[in-house]
Amino acid sequence: MLNSEHDGSLRTLLISPNQRIVAQLKDLVAREMPDSCLEVTGRYPDRTAASNLAAARSTQLWFVDVSSDRPAAFRLMAAVAGCAPAVAVVALLSDDDPDLILQCLRQGASEFLISPFTADRLKPALEKLSRLEAAAGLAAPPAESRARIYCVMPGQGASGATTLACHLARFLRRAGLKKVLLADLDGLTGTVPFLLKLKSNFSFVDALTHADNLDADLWKALIVPWNDLDVLLSPDDPVEGIGEDYDPAPIVNYSRQAYDAVILDTGGAYGAWNLAAAKLSDEVLVVTTNELPCVHSTRKTLLYLEANGAGRSNPRLIANRYRPDLGLRKEDMESTLGAGVFHTLPDDPDAIKSALIEGRTAPSGSAFGRSAAALVERLSGGREQPVKASRWAGLLKRFA
Repeated sequence: MLNSEHDGSLRTLLISPNQRIVAQLKDLVAREMPDSCLEVTGRYPDRTAASNLAAARSTQLWFVDVSSDRPAAFRLMAAVAGCAPAVAVVALLSDDDPDLILQCLRQGASEFLISPFTADRLKPALEKLSRLEAAAGLAAPPAESRARIYCVMPGQGASGATTLACHLARFLRRAGLKKVLLADLDGLTGTVPFLLKLKSNFSFVDALTHADNLDADLWKALIVPWNDLDVLLSPDDPVEGIGEDYDPAPIVNYSRQAYDAVILDTGGAYGAWNLAAAKLSDEVLVVTTNELPCVHSTRKTLLYLEANGAGRSNPRLIANRYRPDLGLRKEDMESTLGAGVFHTLPDDPDAIKSALIEGRTAPSGSAFGRSAAALVERLSGGREQPVKASRWAGLLKRFA
């Protein structure tokens, strides 16, 4: 039986059969969240009941007692994550158990509180909820914020787009940016792990699975450090139906706030997943070679981006492995493509081959390295903007 305390702007729900926990939380909420409306139930609702409860009462924040009935609490958190993702779930724990905390997060909890429940522990929980809300896209992200997002995609397979993405990340870091992320978002044939000789138990799929829980600690476990920058890897096994089942927005929204520059390496332009990545980016770099078949395919890629609303950012054309003596000259490429070539990268097989063998980028003194550095100099940066306040901002003011 639900028990309504009073009306308020933030509707919260406490699920616990333990009267001691109920009394402690009611007292904490009454003191620290006086403008909220707390409801209490001693039963763990099933998925249908949880969905109806969230919809009927418009609750925004649920406190779930895990210590009294762990299996029931896990089932409830997983159900809420599936049927009411806008609801923030805080797991109530009797002690600081890292394994249990991780299990709660995996089941769908947004945050946790450890007994005794105090204002000093409630404040960081609310702060994290505020960050998660922005990162997961529940609050509208600012029109232009900290990081500049670069989306790199091939006009045709084997054009060297991933090679460019790796070098772009490395040279942006060398140019003075403190925090740079390289994200391999190719769920089918991603090769960043192979090129850079990196291995991880996690991939961008795990970031999407835990989109509602992304924070600095979880993100640190998902990425792999490489040469003073962070790398988010593609999964070992191909991800079927990625365009239908996933959206890259949570990754982009989170990383935009956490980094100075983000490079998204995609497998191509086609499909909902790649289109979404392009639309979320500030710069789209389409990589081609000057071979006639590749130029022909790249023309189709540009038309596809434009037809699907992803051409608004005016994609930058990059001619990789450019050799005018063996393919189209720059002016002929531009005539065929109906667009200007922003930059040319020389054919430098020795430097690239050595880099591939050693899992690194080409030396800065090589022909390819110098050209990649010049490309970085030509690409403009973004301006930092304030983050829009979340629905928890009013509560946080009380702790200032």
